[in-house]
Amino acid sequence: MSLLELNNINKIYFQGEPNQFSALDDVSLQVKKGDMVAITGVSGSGKSTLMNIIGCLDKPTSGVYRFDGEEIAKLDKKDLVKIRRNKIGFVFQNFNLLPRTQAITNVEMPLFYKGVQPKEMRAKAKEVMTKVGLAKRQRHMPNMLSGGEKQRVAIARALINDPAIILADEPTGNLDTKSGKQVMEILNNLNQQGTTIIIVTHDPQIAEQAKRIIKIQDGKIEQ
Repeated sequence: MSLLELNNINKIYFQGEPNQFSALDDVSLQVKKGDMVAITGVSGSGKSTLMNIIGCLDKPTSGVYRFDGEEIAKLDKKDLVKIRRNKIGFVFQNFNLLPRTQAITNVEMPLFYKGVQPKEMRAKAKEVMTKVGLAKRQRHMPNMLSGGEKQRVAIARALINDPAIILADEPTGNLDTKSGKQVMEILNNLNQQGTTIIIVTHDPQIAEQAKRIIKIQDGKIEQ
């Protein structure tokens, strides 16, 4: 069963008349539940734009995008916020952690915005931090963590809402080889447990670990 489906997606950025830039050109794509997909391409190929549309952070200029059975263009801002909050876990290259906040509190943030009770929130945060191997790093501030540990905190934060999908944008881009390998092991294990994962990467070795590779060039899917 498809979790998400894009049909004839175009994204055009208008840079003042008569200039316009086509970031995505007639892109069609399906991702099934439980899949692990790598989106690859050089800088400027359109892969980040595609990820933003999949993550409901941006809307296409034309075409139809359905996520978990809902047509995204028909949803208002509140509905989109709910989808991002409840169904999508984001992992970014730069971690996006709150610098003056303990690791476990960073992990709890999505539940805080949902209004979950503190006791339940803390229990769930401890559970997902243990899952990514950070049970002994819960009270550490981000500046006390290695790059790999910061990314594992980010993965735990993405997991805390039990999302339908994790979108990982260059998750190993700022990590050394050993830390990158550890992060990919976690993502692979999550996928084996049934979590749908999409990774944007320029690294062929990372892409090869996915079940399927989608290559984008000049806004078009090449393979």
